[in-house]
Amino acid sequence: MAQIYCVANQKGGVGKTTTTVNLAAALAAIGQRVLLIDLDPQGNATMGCGVDKRALPHSVYDVLLGNCTAQQAMQTSPAANFQVIGSNRDLAGAEIELVSMERRENRLRDAFEAVQDQFDFVLIDCPPSLGLLTLNGLCMAKGVIVPMLCEYYALEGLTDLVNSIKQVHANLNRDLKIIGILRVMFDARVTLQQQVSEELRQHFGDKVFDSIIPRNVRLAEAPSHGLPGVVYDPNAKGSKAFIEFAEELVVRNGGKLPNKTKKPKAAGAAPALVKPASN
Repeated sequence: MAQIYCVANQKGGVGKTTTTVNLAAALAAIGQRVLLIDLDPQGNATMGCGVDKRALPHSVYDVLLGNCTAQQAMQTSPAANFQVIGSNRDLAGAEIELVSMERRENRLRDAFEAVQDQFDFVLIDCPPSLGLLTLNGLCMAKGVIVPMLCEYYALEGLTDLVNSIKQVHANLNRDLKIIGILRVMFDARVTLQQQVSEELRQHFGDKVFDSIIPRNVRLAEAPSHGLPGVVYDPNAKGSKAFIEFAEELVVRNGGKLPNKTKKPKAAGAAPALVKPASN
């Protein structure tokens, strides 16, 4: 049975898409079967996987509306060895079209029941707002990975997210829980970030992943080449950090790591609920 995780945070600009794309590539690099679902109408995760969002034969929009099956919408990322169901601007209209449909919050879960056993991990890149698209992701997922900047405003956003997850857990998906908080774009030279990181550790304990993703130029450059940073420059600090995070995630789920992690080849141009934090 696949481990199904939303990568979500109601605060924008915290690296949700970067986390989803690079975690998918890193998990694939250590031998996991991975599916990435892009639920953001901007389609940035789709493009970051090397898939042209303007030329999708089928997208997650078609899956949600029942125009095709999940299997038909899948395609292999040309940048790395994992499957992608992409999105584009068509998905922006899905919020309105889903309102009148039966089981509107479970459309994604229903569509993927037949293919879940094909994967070890399913990662869902969610938009920052808690609309019907994010709700579909949360109703399908077993857990939420929260990428977070170590800044005080981000702590307030985390409180809002935890409350939202509690509501979904109570009313729609009893399996949903926060898997862990991932500290991203971290700069150890900044005292404030060290302080916030320590507060997270004190408040959330083992819900904070040991892995930390540093602020890294190579990760920021990779999307312009249509590649995950893990593939674009495997030797970059950020890429190595994502491999470590993927390994930590596998171990947390009781999986075993290969004796040697197969590093992706460098490439050029692409073809249980936690308590909310106190304010």
